[in-house]
Amino acid sequence: MKTYQGSEIRNVAVVGHAHSGKTTLIAAMLHAAKMTPAQGRVDDGSAVTAYDEEEVARGITMQNAVAFAEWQGVKINLVDTPGFHMFNHEARAALLPVESAVVVVNAQSGVEPVTERVWRYAEEANVPRIVLVNQMDNPKAGGGGGLSALIDDIHERWGRNCVPVQLPIVDAQGFHGVVDLVTMEAFTYTPGGDGRGKASGEIPAALAADAKARHEALVELVAEGKDELMEEFFEKGTIPEDHLIAALHEAIREDRIFPVLFSSGLANMALDHLLDFLKVYAPAPVERAPIPVKSLAAQAVAAGTAGQEQHEVPRKISDSDPAAVAVFKTMSDPFAGRISFFKVIGGVIKNEATLENYTRRGQEKFSHLSVMQGRKAMEVPELHAGDIGGVAKLRETLTGDTLGVKGADIQVELARLPEPAMTYAIEPKSRADEDKLAPAIHKLMEEDLLIRFFRDPQTNEFLIAGAGQPHIEAIVSRLKKRYHAEVTLKAPKVPYRETIRGKADAQGRHKKQTGGHGQFGDCKIRMEPLPRGAGFVFENDIFGGAIPRNFVPAVEKGIVESAQRGYLAGYPVVDFKVTVYDGSYHEVDSNELSFKMAGRIAFRKCMEQAKPCLLEPVMKVEIEAPEEFAGTLMGDLNSRRGRVQGMDSKGRATVINAEVPMAEMLTYGTLLTSMTQGKGSYRMEVDHYDIVPQLVAEKILANAKRPVEEEEE
Repeated sequence: MKTYQGSEIRNVAVVGHAHSGKTTLIAAMLHAAKMTPAQGRVDDGSAVTAYDEEEVARGITMQNAVAFAEWQGVKINLVDTPGFHMFNHEARAALLPVESAVVVVNAQSGVEPVTERVWRYAEEANVPRIVLVNQMDNPKAGGGGGLSALIDDIHERWGRNCVPVQLPIVDAQGFHGVVDLVTMEAFTYTPGGDGRGKASGEIPAALAADAKARHEALVELVAEGKDELMEEFFEKGTIPEDHLIAALHEAIREDRIFPVLFSSGLANMALDHLLDFLKVYAPAPVERAPIPVKSLAAQAVAAGTAGQEQHEVPRKISDSDPAAVAVFKTMSDPFAGRISFFKVIGGVIKNEATLENYTRRGQEKFSHLSVMQGRKAMEVPELHAGDIGGVAKLRETLTGDTLGVKGADIQVELARLPEPAMTYAIEPKSRADEDKLAPAIHKLMEEDLLIRFFRDPQTNEFLIAGAGQPHIEAIVSRLKKRYHAEVTLKAPKVPYRETIRGKADAQGRHKKQTGGHGQFGDCKIRMEPLPRGAGFVFENDIFGGAIPRNFVPAVEKGIVESAQRGYLAGYPVVDFKVTVYDGSYHEVDSNELSFKMAGRIAFRKCMEQAKPCLLEPVMKVEIEAPEEFAGTLMGDLNSRRGRVQGMDSKGRATVINAEVPMAEMLTYGTLLTSMTQGKGSYRMEVDHYDIVPQLVAEKILANAKRPVEEEEE
């Protein structure tokens, strides 16, 4: 396979809302470029970037996938991204290795919530955007309002800099071509053909006036801000085609213009024109502004403190810089093992090269250097700065690592991941499944950085956390299909706690005589509540040796052990202070065990008097959904004992901030999808603990098993 220079490469992320046709679009582009003998389809798993068994079964994209098209001397690397809100972190991560993003808009539905979100992600990452209105062959394209209404909607959301560079040719037979507003040519297509258009100098009469007006608007917008172009525009009334192409390329690269194009992925129409557009107008890696890189000082390595951040330096993508790569994705292949996807950010990486992992301080050999076509690796002799490649079986390297020549010590940082939104308890079905579970989950965690797996120290359950219910169900399905580890999913137990609201004073006396030495311990304690989150405080206030000093820690230990077992329902008791102020002992029969038992007895007696109550974790919740659902969501939060803290607007979306008890949020993801027609998303984290209302507490206590204290060990 040919090796491409940085100037001959275009790295493009294809982003947008679910079901806007991104995966089908990429399959059609690959077919139009003659990279595949037939056009792949999502429904039968033949699309190049839909190779994961779970994605094929569910008909959705859940992880980023990489493919490439060779087109008229240029290599176009395409990154397919998920469109469901719970996998947005993947779309955000896809913006690291690219220099432009094709924002796909469903011609029928228009701009949807995730479309707006990925637009914001690209804006934050300073990635130029190309708007592609897809599925133009749909009879309901335009959403009933026609092309003008759709363009007006795009303008309203993203500004007048979103300017059409094409016009769709739509008549009684439907969509069958586009007018290029730069060259003022028409291209017509046969639905379901090979994707190659037939060029014609004649623009359909019905579109001639509109095409002329939009061409002039495009020329005027391109000329804005450039004095020499404005002079030429006023002098000639237009800009020559070669000047216009160069100026439009520059304006797109500088984020001054966001061109709008039209296509149909399923019918493979206007995709050769999209490939042409990417070749001519999308920025090459070597053209983009330098990327920010963390530089790690050599003295930190010498001092054994490698990994400490020193300072940020911009770095240009260039073959002349020292060799360096940033790993942005990891895939577990049943045959090839772990495959690391990387972008070359400097130098030329040759096959069999040895690079240092700056993150983990080890050496890695890049054997069988490849470019990835979906899950298929195609070996290459070398990769130049700006290109995207893959390599199998690196020993230690994981997503987020930076590698390069020894001693250069830099770090390219990935986008910050959100916290998982949903947690489930996971239980192996058999002992054999339990043995397979941890290694299998850790392999999945290498692929998907959002997965968390841990044991809850309070409930002793294994917990798995992810972006939402479909995400976690897909993890469970992969465990079974790939690693033959079967598990049962259960809603996690809520980690309630207990505390006190009043003060108490009690004596704990433990006396036992069984012949020979007996047991005797006697202590008096005061108990009082502490502020929320204070934990446990123990104070020794004994004077005159009522209890020998060496037995006081035993009293504390007895209280701590009893507090862990709980009093009302077996949940740990927190946020209280105990002061031991008096007691008595026996010269012969007193020992540590006796005073530990005395501490337990005194604790239980105090709990009876100190108005014990239950505490529950309260989550800090952020919900984002279209503004028309705000009223429904607010009413639902109130029914869940939630307290709304505030509301903000993000474009046409509303962000609601609230505090809601964890017990009310265990199945919220599914219900939010139902309430917002799949357009809402949320994230949450534990914020604080609060007292459970009496009626709710009574139900919890009725189902709980009250702890039984042993009198002896």
